[in-house]
Amino acid sequence: MSALPPGYRTVAVPADRLAEFRTTDQLAFASVPDPETEASLPFPIPQERMMAVEAPDGTFAAVHGSYEFAMPVPGGTVPCAGLTWVAVRPDQRRRGLLRAMIATHLERSLGRGEPVSALFAAEAAIYGRFGYGSAADDVRLTLPRGAALRPVPGSDALTVHLERVDPDRHADLVEDLGRRAGAGRPGWMPRAAAPLRVRAVADPPAWRHGFEPLLLATVRDGREVRGLALLARKEAWGEAGPDYTVQVRLAAALDAAATHRLWTFLLDLDLTTRVETPVLPVDDPLLHLLVDPRPARRRLADNLWVRLLDVPAALTARRYAAPLDVVLDVTDDLLPQNAGRWRVVADHAGSVDVARTTADADVRLDVRELGALYLGGRSAAALGDAGLVTGEAAALGTLTTAFLSPRAPVCPWNF
Repeated sequence: MSALPPGYRTVAVPADRLAEFRTTDQLAFASVPDPETEASLPFPIPQERMMAVEAPDGTFAAVHGSYEFAMPVPGGTVPCAGLTWVAVRPDQRRRGLLRAMIATHLERSLGRGEPVSALFAAEAAIYGRFGYGSAADDVRLTLPRGAALRPVPGSDALTVHLERVDPDRHADLVEDLGRRAGAGRPGWMPRAAAPLRVRAVADPPAWRHGFEPLLLATVRDGREVRGLALLARKEAWGEAGPDYTVQVRLAAALDAAATHRLWTFLLDLDLTTRVETPVLPVDDPLLHLLVDPRPARRRLADNLWVRLLDVPAALTARRYAAPLDVVLDVTDDLLPQNAGRWRVVADHAGSVDVARTTADADVRLDVRELGALYLGGRSAAALGDAGLVTGEAAALGTLTTAFLSPRAPVCPWNF
């Protein structure tokens, strides 16, 4: 798919070169290493999924890795390669190394039976040219203390317990509750690997930036935990008195009553004036519960980018909101086996069939737009209005209805 310059070669990263792998990434992202933090946390990428491009002098010129995910999609899950730690040294740019690494990633992912890849884009303009489509958005809110919520029956009967985070006791609780809270939401990646669960509740001093040690708030119905949040406060004093900020790293709840009780607590802590939410889906219950949403400052951002590596396997892994019988003409510059016309047939019973066809196409699109549609958070009709997907209005409408998810896709943590 893409050749390296003479003298460069793709290599697996052995255990004794992990430090060089990390240094290459740190140099590319201008990140300052903290040896104490690095020593205290497990490295998250499995060794067998770390790759590098070696320069002619034998040093790493570029690196990348991936995670093994079971990515939730409408109606099920799909094996997914979560591309991460993609870095090219500043003095090795403009040599085609990124393109070669993407080619390696796609080939290895397909070899492992992963028909989909996903990532968070450090720079949004990069990955579209490799077939990744922006498939989800997220929103962060900054709310004033005391922001009122509409009442929810049962909220008052729940209690809240606050304690310092203990990674040994809380890592599995946070992951389990978060996974259950996100059930049915496309893109809500579970942290199946232990290093990722540990890092979710890690709180090294270098990460605090003036905030207190991490706290865990749990919403309980008796002994049962129904919701939780990871949070920390930052002390500040102004002319009018206390001006603390509450920073919520993670918030999850199993039902409306637990959601209401959790945010009622977080929005009314003593000494505070503002609350910063974590990444939320664009249809999060909190957005509907606010009595007055206007004072909230909102920041909308792209979330997951999705790339289909095996079109028929990916499309048959998910379910559709309405019956579908459409012929898609797909272009794919990097994986020619995906290109061409595919007939996609789905029924109310959940049966899906995707097969090659010589029939006339109803809709024409690039694999990038197919990735954007895949999690159900984008509209084929809207992409048609933008000129990125072509077809008759009726076909685009049918595709939109069938692909949409009842819950907006999101991944609540950045990998």
